[in-house]
Amino acid sequence: MTIRRVAILFALFIVLIIVLADSGRLGIFGYFNQLPMGDKAGHFILYGILTLLVDLSLFRSLPSRSRMQITLISGIILAVLIGLEEFSQQFFAEPSFDLVDLTFSYLGVIFFSWLAIKTTNGRTT
Repeated sequence: MTIRRVAILFALFIVLIIVLADSGRLGIFGYFNQLPMGDKAGHFILYGILTLLVDLSLFRSLPSRSRMQITLISGIILAVLIGLEEFSQQFFAEPSFDLVDLTFSYLGVIFFSWLAIKTTNGRTT
């Protein structure tokens, strides 16, 4: 399976979690919300892994482009989408907008973008 397919499947997995959270039916995934900082860690890790997969996929698809430029553009696009999703929670009964959640999501994007650049620096992916 290609990295692009893995990135798409992981994005769909996150969409599933968002839909379940918005409908108040997280089920087993709700367990993480009960852990101290579990929700924040989830935001950091899930959006971070998505960022890493997207960056690695784009590095492979666009080898002549600067990795810094790719991570910057993809990070901005992901940040806007993540912000819109967090903002949309105001319109649902179950989850609520949380600036700290959004911050952890953005920290995940930043850290995993850095990780993507550092782990592939000077190599083709």
